[in-house]
This record gives sequence, C-alpha cells and structure tokens, in this order.
Amino acid sequence: MIRRRALLAAGALAPGAAWAQARPQKSLTESGWYARGKTKERTFRFAGTGGVTLAGTLLMPLFSEIQYVPGIVLVAGSGPTDRDGNNPLAPERIDLLKDIALLLARNGIASLRYDKRGIGQSTPRPRGSLEEQEAFFAWGNFVGDVEAAHTELLRHDEIKPYATALLGHSEGGLLALAASKALVAKKLHALVLAATPGRKLEDILRAQIGRDAPPSLRLPTDRAIAAILETGRVPTNLPRELELLFPPYAGPFLKSLLSFDPAAVLAESRTPCLVLQGAADRQVVPMADVQPLIDALRSRDVSGEAVVIPQVSHNLKTVSGPTDPGFGGPLSPVVAETLLKWLVPALGA
Repeated sequence: MIRRRALLAAGALAPGAAWAQARPQKSLTESGWYARGKTKERTFRFAGTGGVTLAGTLLMPLFSEIQYVPGIVLVAGSGPTDRDGNNPLAPERIDLLKDIALLLARNGIASLRYDKRGIGQSTPRPRGSLEEQEAFFAWGNFVGDVEAAHTELLRHDEIKPYATALLGHSEGGLLALAASKALVAKKLHALVLAATPGRKLEDILRAQIGRDAPPSLRLPTDRAIAAILETGRVPTNLPRELELLFPPYAGPFLKSLLSFDPAAVLAESRTPCLVLQGAADRQVVPMADVQPLIDALRSRDVSGEAVVIPQVSHNLKTVSGPTDPGFGGPLSPVVAETLLKWLVPALGA
C-alpha cells in the first residue's frame, strides 16, 4: 500500500539537527579505516562490469565493529557527478550523497557510494574508436555497476546480508530501479528513488526543451531523439547547445535511457520503495514527472510511500525563494527526517 503525505512549507525551514553539524576531523587507524566521530570511513576499488574498476567509499557506524549493520548503495545522478554528488558543471559544491552517507552512518546504516565509470577515480573513458566508447557507456554496464556495488557491499562482513537497499538520485534512481529487478534474488529489502522521474526521459526532455530552451532548439531536439531511438546513434551536426545532452558516444546508452519506463518497472517491483521529491525541483517537475511513480506505488500490494516536500530543490536542499536553484548548503532537515523515518524501520537499523 502507499501513504502519501503533504508537508507544510514551514517544515522545510525547520532548524538543522545532528546531520547539519560540522564534520569532525579524520584520523587514520591501523586497519586502514578513517575514524570520523561516531563513524568510520574507508576508500577502495572494486570490480565493475566488463573489466571496469570502480572507486568507492564505505562509511560505517563505529559500532559496526561489534554488531552487524544494514547497508545501502548510493547511486549518483547524470553527467560527471561523482560519488559525493558533486558535478563540475554545477556552480557550487553539492555534496548530496556525502551528506546522506554521513546522516545514515550516524543513525546505524552503512553506505557504499562510488564514482561511476568514466568519472573521478574509476576507470576513465576510453580514447579509442566511437564503437569502443559506445560499448563502455552502454546502459547495461551502468546498471551492472550498481549490481556490482551491491555485491561489494555484501562482501564486507559488518553488513547484514538480509538488510540492504539502493538509493538513487535523479538518473541514479533510474539505474537503481533497473538494477533492483536483478537483485530480487539477493533479497534487496528497500529502494529509495530521490528526485527520480516517473515518466520516460523522452517525454521529460521534450517538455524541458519546450519550456526552457529557445524555440530554435525544439526541432533539432526532436530530430536527435527520433534518430537515437531508431538507430542508437547520435546524429551529427546538432546545435552546440545540445552537445552536452547528446554526446556522440552516448547513442546506445541514450536509446535505453530515453525509452526506459520507470513507472512500469516500479509497478512490477516487489521491493518496498520510498519516492522522495522536492516540490521546488526544476528538473523533475512535480507533479507531472512524479505522479506516474505515485500511481505505480498505489497499484502494488507492497509497502511504499511518496513524500513531496515544499521548498526543496532537485538536490534535496532547502531553497530560499523561486530564484534559488538549491545547489549548496546542508541536506534539507525535512528530507533527512523523512529518509530516516522510512529507512530505519525498513532495514531494521
């Protein structure tokens, strides 16, 4: 069943709590872990899909040294977004996933976050032929990397194998949703879709271009989408403004992404799910882009909840007004409270 809550705008402006405190200094222990107050952290590399190596960070509650803890894989959003949730194209540091990891660790839940392939300290993008780059960035490889991260999480003895979850932000939510189908056999216990679209990206992209871009880009966008869906290749001679949206090597990836139907996949999923959405999101627009996920939750007989929080941005930060994009600052206290209230009992933390 699904329970949808409408939160008062004043709630999004509540004072920060423990998760907004200044982070303590780290100190290296003999085991290779870094102590961080009541948490400990370790960075390492692990095998992704198709011979790729992924760089990850495991953040654990300190008491995991004496008892098992639940664990969750955090999946970053689109573009060159790293394991901490930062994107060099953004005007400020975001640190979304880093802040979520710290929030969870301080409340008894371990997390593994990682640099996606081609990003940060993971295996870089190949410099060979277009075909080689297309294969490297295939949608199935990104989904497989989420599964590999979950396998790596379970490899650590401190993690309860019967209490694991995936949390994906934005496009990362789509990857987590796709990966959750393959992880049913491993008894994935929870799924969190944060600022994740519920419509096909094909429809969202057309709407965004129609709403925010100059009219001159509408026809080239339609042409690019149609060509990608038909051939799996990005057409040449696109306007420069569209190159970031449609890089030449991303044809096969975009073909799968544009046609992926998140609401249909969620409706068939048997995994308990939290849909977490900011009402001030300018990229995944409430309620048009979110309602299909809510409808999918309602169609299931599996536990789930959808929460839309006023004055919260795409990056789950409190916004000060209609012109504030909500990149920087701490995680919204209402987001933090909502996430813990749902996830802690779901994983038995």
